[in-house]
Amino acid sequence: MGPDGRPVGTLDTGASHDDEDPASLIEQPAKVMRIGSMIKQLLEEVKAAPLDERARQRLSEIHRRSIVELESGLAPELVEELDRLSLPFEEGATPTDAEIRMAQAQLVGWLEGLFHGIQATLVAQQMAARMQLEQMRGRPALPIGPGAPGGPGVGPHAPGEPGRTGQYL
Repeated sequence: MGPDGRPVGTLDTGASHDDEDPASLIEQPAKVMRIGSMIKQLLEEVKAAPLDERARQRLSEIHRRSIVELESGLAPELVEELDRLSLPFEEGATPTDAEIRMAQAQLVGWLEGLFHGIQATLVAQQMAARMQLEQMRGRPALPIGPGAPGGPGVGPHAPGEPGRTGQYL
C-alpha cells in the first residue's frame, strides 16, 4: 500500500480519487439516455423537413425542457458545464430552423462526448484493475512476445515441439 492508501502499482486514470466512479457523474443514467436518444431523434427529424413557426416554437420549448430534465439527472459539475455551453433562445422570439438545428446538434454532441468520456474512464479503470490483478499474481499485465522470459518457446513443453526445450519439470 502506498501513502495514499491505494495499492502500489495501480494506474492513475487522471480522475480524482473522490470521483473515480463515472456513475457518480450521472445520477439518473436511464433518464439521461432516454433524453439523449429523444434529442438525437428530434435532430434527425428537424434535418429532414422544413419547419413552420409553430413547429419551431414547439421544438424550442422541447429543447428548453430537455435541458431542464437532463440537469436533474446530472452531477452538479456537469450541470454547470451544460449551463455554460447551452445558450437559451431569445426570449419572446421564435428561433429559426438553423438556430434550432444548431442547438439540437450542440446538445447531441455534448451528450455523445459525455457518454464517450464515461466509456473511456470505464476502460481505463478496467485496465488498471487488470494490471493490479496481474501484479498481485506476480505476472506481467500485458502479453509478452516470443523469446521473452516466460514467453512462448521457453519453459516446460511437450518433447518434439519445435523451439521447445523438452523439459518436463
